[in-house]
Parts: sequence; C-alpha cells; structure tokens
Amino acid sequence: MRAHDLSIRYPSRHPDSTVLPVNGVSFTVREGEILAIVGETGSGKSTLAATIAGHIGTGESGYPIIHGGSLSVFGRELRGATRKALDRTNFRIGYLPQDAGSFLAPRLTVGENVALPIFERDRRFNQTEAGKAVATLIDSVRLPLAMMNKYPHELSRGQRQRVAIARSLILEPEIFVADDPTSGIDVMVRDAILDTIRELQQQRSFSAVVVTPDLREVRFLSKSVLVMHRGVIVGNGLIDDVLDRPDHPYVEGLAVAWDHEAAPTHG
Repeated sequence: MRAHDLSIRYPSRHPDSTVLPVNGVSFTVREGEILAIVGETGSGKSTLAATIAGHIGTGESGYPIIHGGSLSVFGRELRGATRKALDRTNFRIGYLPQDAGSFLAPRLTVGENVALPIFERDRRFNQTEAGKAVATLIDSVRLPLAMMNKYPHELSRGQRQRVAIARSLILEPEIFVADDPTSGIDVMVRDAILDTIRELQQQRSFSAVVVTPDLREVRFLSKSVLVMHRGVIVGNGLIDDVLDRPDHPYVEGLAVAWDHEAAPTHG
C-alpha cells in the first residue's frame, strides 16, 4: 500500500466539506507490516483509515473522497476507481471501524454476523464450510463456540468487539484496518483484545493499519508509527526514532507526556 501527496475531502453537503481532513500525506505499508497511526481527535486519522479500507465515495455519498494525490492498494489506484473496482478491493481488506461491536446486526446471531461478509461476496457459498470458518475465528478471538448462537445484546461490549474483529477477518484479508479497536473497553479486556489482534496478525501474516490514541498500544502492536496533526503527518518512522528526535511540537509533546514508558503487560 502506498500513498503519495494524498488529500481527502468530504462531499459538499458534509459539515466538514470546507476543510481537508487529510492534506498531502505520503507513506508506505509493506507486506506483513503493522503501521500504527496516532493523533488527537480531529487529526484526520479516522478519515485516513476509512479511505485506506476503501470506504470512499464516488459521488455525493457521505463517504470521504480522494481529492488529490494517489492511494495505491494491491497495485491498484483507488482515486477515480469505479464502485465495482472498489468493492473488489474491499473484499481483500478487513475493516474494523470505531466501536464496531455496536454495529452488529441485532437480529442475527453471532455466527450469522460473522458469516455475513462471506455471503455478501458469494451468495452460493457452502453453508457448512462457512460454519467451519466462523467457528475457527470465534475460537481464535477467544470466545466459546456456544456463543455463536447468541445475539449481540446478550454479549458484553468487549465480547461484541471480538465478534466484530472475527467478522472483519472472516474473508482472510490481506490488509486489516482497525480504527481505535479498544475504545471504551475495560483495561483488562483491552489488553486481551490487543493480544488477539497481534496473535492473529502473526498467524495470518496480513498487513495492518491500527489507529489508536494510546502510545502504549502503539509500542505493543507495532515498530512503526505515523503521527498526524491537523490533517498532516508530523512524524513517520520507527517509534523510538520519531519520539527521540521529534520534528514537530506536537510530537515533542507526545514524547514528553509518554516519557518513554514501557509497553503494557499482556498475559
């Protein structure tokens, strides 16, 4: 994945249409790499994550639009791509938006929710094979298989987030994009979810882009960090290099606040 001088805007009817939430950013995510994106609220990191995941508009939809520069994923340019081409790309990308667990279909069981992307891609897919794939992932995200028959409202917030992670990975994506995957979740559960993401990435060797406001999570998940501030990149590289030699006051503030804390303990 490669972005060059990438700028993103929202449609004219969007309340933020007069500004560029992402303005002239360039970066590369290599195969099998985890890139962490950090920044304050309004820095553009969530807009960038959605765009990387292919959730972009081709007209006056509510989705962000590539305004300038280029974004190439799997060697294909997303700027100007047709909806059909974007859909093909999206099936190769797992996307976990903010608070994804709250967007599970309430009338579907956990198993049906996780299987949903399979049948969106291929309505004729074998039901038995789909069930096996779902069971494997439910186990991988550390949920009991009996939970497949439960409904989202019967689960805790942390459990719903694990289900959402399983759903985003059910198509065995080559890229996983997670936007603040531990937001609003208890600290102990948060650590377990981070463990799950890292273990699945190591097992499946997908590339990943993870948005988080927590520098301790950044260090736990990744060696590389991209720091955003007001729509631009103000730090990009290995975590220690970026924090030890800050090139921007915002990055300097992060380094001072963090004070090079050790990564959280995970069990």
